[in-house]
Amino acid sequence: MIRPEQVGGAPGRGGRERGVGRARGATVLQGGRAKAYRPISADARAAAQAAGLAAYERGEFFEAHELMEPAWMGTDDLAERELHQGLIKLAAAFVHADRGNRLGIQKNLRGAHLHLAAALAAPAPTPTEIDVATIVAAIEDRLARLAARPSDPAIAPIPISRLA
Repeated sequence: MIRPEQVGGAPGRGGRERGVGRARGATVLQGGRAKAYRPISADARAAAQAAGLAAYERGEFFEAHELMEPAWMGTDDLAERELHQGLIKLAAAFVHADRGNRLGIQKNLRGAHLHLAAALAAPAPTPTEIDVATIVAAIEDRLARLAARPSDPAIAPIPISRLA
């Protein structure tokens, strides 16, 4: 659902719609929360995802996160948003791994799992060459290993599997 972004509460209760007297912003209701929506073309979203995945595969996890954000914010298709946000959370997990922040790793892996599983379960999943099911299973495995060995400092990135 796309709606005007609210600033300062509901209209009529001291709040007003953003955009009164200036360009209107929009949000998409995702997971019960209003999320930024800055529409871009399907080609631009695909390019942002490809650039982000290339950075991820080079081990540039922060860059991957940043490069994929326009793809996530650029669509109002909820299944596609879940896919992009799941990949962003996956990259963010390994930003935290580089920093030695185990709680950040676990939190972002759980978030990645939630969003990627939702992308898989969508009534009309987004067509992609990414093997989302394999990544979801790898996240489950990684979370189980982190829980079993909380002091293990070695946390290797999860590869982005591709469909044949």
